[in-house]
Amino acid sequence: MGPDFKRPPPPAVKGYTSAPLPPALPAAGGLPAQTFVQGQDIPAQWWTLFHSPALNRLVERALKANPNLQAAEATLRQAQETYYAGRGELFPSVNASGTVNHEKIVGAQFGNPNFPGTMFTLYNASVGVSYGLDFFGLTRRSLEALVAQEDYQRFELESAYLTLTSNVVTAALQEASLRAQIAATSDIVDVQSQQLAIMERQLSVGAIAEVGVVQQRTALAQTRATLPALQKQLAQVRNQIAVLVGDFPGQGEPETFDLESLQLPQELPVSLPSRLVEQRPDIRASEALLHAANAQIGVATAEELPQLTLTGNVGSVATSANRLFKAGSGIWSIGANIVQPLFRGGTLLHQKRAAVAAHDAAVAHYRDTVLAAFQDVANVLDALQFDGQTLQSQLQASQSAAEGVDIARKQYQVGAANFLVLLNAQQAYAQTRIALAQARASRYADTAALFQALGGGWWNRGAGGPDGKTAKAANDAAGAQQRSSQP
Repeated sequence: MGPDFKRPPPPAVKGYTSAPLPPALPAAGGLPAQTFVQGQDIPAQWWTLFHSPALNRLVERALKANPNLQAAEATLRQAQETYYAGRGELFPSVNASGTVNHEKIVGAQFGNPNFPGTMFTLYNASVGVSYGLDFFGLTRRSLEALVAQEDYQRFELESAYLTLTSNVVTAALQEASLRAQIAATSDIVDVQSQQLAIMERQLSVGAIAEVGVVQQRTALAQTRATLPALQKQLAQVRNQIAVLVGDFPGQGEPETFDLESLQLPQELPVSLPSRLVEQRPDIRASEALLHAANAQIGVATAEELPQLTLTGNVGSVATSANRLFKAGSGIWSIGANIVQPLFRGGTLLHQKRAAVAAHDAAVAHYRDTVLAAFQDVANVLDALQFDGQTLQSQLQASQSAAEGVDIARKQYQVGAANFLVLLNAQQAYAQTRIALAQARASRYADTAALFQALGGGWWNRGAGGPDGKTAKAANDAAGAQQRSSQP
């Protein structure tokens, strides 16, 4: 009873963004050009495309020891065992029982008060069989819902796997960005320190006014003040990486990362929109919940219909244990029981309506998940396009600022410019160096975000799941319904 589940069709859209994607993103800021490849598949170990052995080792450590991933694996095993337990409802229930009763009876129990009564022991051993005939699919729909819950947990595991690997890569890229910003800031501190030393010597011989030296000291102190904040962020990212790989902060020696040790992937896969609903674990998980809600309508419908149960019992009764199963001690019974709900105060009707409402909610949640997934991809594709423009502009700004510092320094040394000109040039250069490091890191981070938004390539891992034990997540949800109908 109830509707058969049909997978929602993929969205009828041809692209992710309002404007067509350019064929490639030009090289900028020392980073190579990147080409969009429509329909290209994503490798399961997509992080290896950054060609960083340290990053590869870090991800593998996280996959082996991260507690969130281990919890997701255990939850999947729980769902699998729950399904196996429910599958037993398709079979007859067989129970063996034995009793020993020591009794005394008197004649009054049988209408004969003159009978003095007697005591005896009664032994009973029997086997009972009970089998519920699933005429209207109550058990099968319940199993279908359990299979869908198992699929949901499987895709939740895939989501945990993708989230973990993406977080590790993102944290490593953030560390590399912070190291680049710290290095740039340290270089600026060195330049300003050298300039301060020169100015102090000039002040000692009366060549310049003291106000210029004070201003230079202030600028140096302000630049130095930015270092602790960056170092704090770096320490926090290092702590985050340690926890992601299952270590306590400060435990072990996690890998270190800088932008120079990473290579930017030059080919960017862009999955077809019709394939995104197959590839995103969160969409597949939402679909599994929709399947479960659909099956629950069948369960609620079957609850309103007759339930037929066959029972049988065979055994032996004797007054002593050694006479059990002897001739003349055998007993048996066979029967059938049918129950048709007639009046439950509207309980079954409203349970069915609640199941239909839950299905409607699951449909809406599924659509919301699909829309959010397409938004993720669109945001990343737009970000990648603007990253290149930002990076090129920041590179030009940094180069121009460096030239401005050189010109201002030479003019200041020959007296053609005052100190404020040099100070302003130094501050502008400091800002552009840090902004350039941030722009380069954003290009890496958004590249990693694209692989995550497109699903992470979990379907290419073959027979091994995230825990190395579970089978590859099914690509055809119809298989789940077929499994639910098999004993």
